[in-house]
Amino acid sequence: MAAPVLHVSVQEADFDVAAECARLTEGRADVGALVTFTGLVRDRGGDVPVSAMELEHYPGMTEKALTEIAEQALARWPLQGAVVIHRYGLLLPADRIVLVATASPHRQAAFESAEFLMDWLKTRAPFWKKETTPDGARWVDARESDDAAAARWGRG
Repeated sequence: MAAPVLHVSVQEADFDVAAECARLTEGRADVGALVTFTGLVRDRGGDVPVSAMELEHYPGMTEKALTEIAEQALARWPLQGAVVIHRYGLLLPADRIVLVATASPHRQAAFESAEFLMDWLKTRAPFWKKETTPDGARWVDARESDDAAAARWGRG
């Protein structure tokens, strides 16, 4: 049995979803389910138009946090692998921000682990988001709904 694939990246450059999915499944006949989530920049922040989003992070600390979150998923579910890519820098509406992909023998584990990864990334990954609106730039506050979603998975 091959070891699970784990790829975590914090990068400014865009990513290729198909290539990352291939990374998880290449040479593996034991994968029965591949689940992906791709987060995109919206052109609205609530009722306010957004022309850009800037993401900041702490290099080193952010990669470590994302790796720890991904390792939690590998420990909780029977996965053949996981990919977590999060971008930083200046992004425009429709740009890709984040990719989570999980591979498992069974769909339930793949779906649950992908959802877990996104819930914990939204609340535990050290990123700061600033939106550019017609009224100027504004920092995006954490949302209670994100905290509630993450809480259902318990403490890591």
